[in-house]
Amino acid sequence: MSLHGIECVLFDLDGTLVHSAPDLLEAVNRVLADAGAPPLRLDELRPVVSKGARAMLALAFPQRDAAQRELLVQPMLDHYASAIAVHTRPFDGVESLLARIERAGLRWGIITNKSEALAREVVHAMGWSERSAVLIGGDTLPTRKPSPAQLLHACELLGMTPDQSIYVGDDERDIQAARAAGMPSVAALWGYREAHEKPEDWQADRCIAHPLELCFELAEGIVRDRA
Repeated sequence: MSLHGIECVLFDLDGTLVHSAPDLLEAVNRVLADAGAPPLRLDELRPVVSKGARAMLALAFPQRDAAQRELLVQPMLDHYASAIAVHTRPFDGVESLLARIERAGLRWGIITNKSEALAREVVHAMGWSERSAVLIGGDTLPTRKPSPAQLLHACELLGMTPDQSIYVGDDERDIQAARAAGMPSVAALWGYREAHEKPEDWQADRCIAHPLELCFELAEGIVRDRA
């Protein structure tokens, strides 16, 4: 298949490659239990998972202000780190997609706002440590998505230009970062987002409903349409 200059596919992690919400729910609910509060359900937490720990804690503790919730961030992350990939699994179709990328002789990597240490634990648990060409976490650099810095740093490490890669993510910040980096972008519709969010308004180059829709003909089309 013609890839029109594409050499690498870069992905967000939570909500794009892996369904990590069940383990994050366990961590949030442990913090709630510590506070004597009732647990959340998965369907309540899932929409905000891609927004990070503070968004999850804002949902769990709406009666507390930001400063009070900030004191709960590290306890939640500690709970999460102690059982980081018990229930986390790749989304349906992800393993097949990664295998196709590799068979085509392309590289793939991960750029996430999750801390690099936690992200590496998840990637290791998925068996991807030796397969992922690059992993950039939210604390790898001074800034994170929607800044383009992480994507540009990944390109530098991989020895390629932004237009030789594609970035796939489930949050508007992913698309903003890719656009700022000059990188083709794909919105993953199977991920985590709130009901009011409309991916079609994010200005991604493509929106896809299943990982395997990111076929190599589509990759070619993204580049061609942007030319």
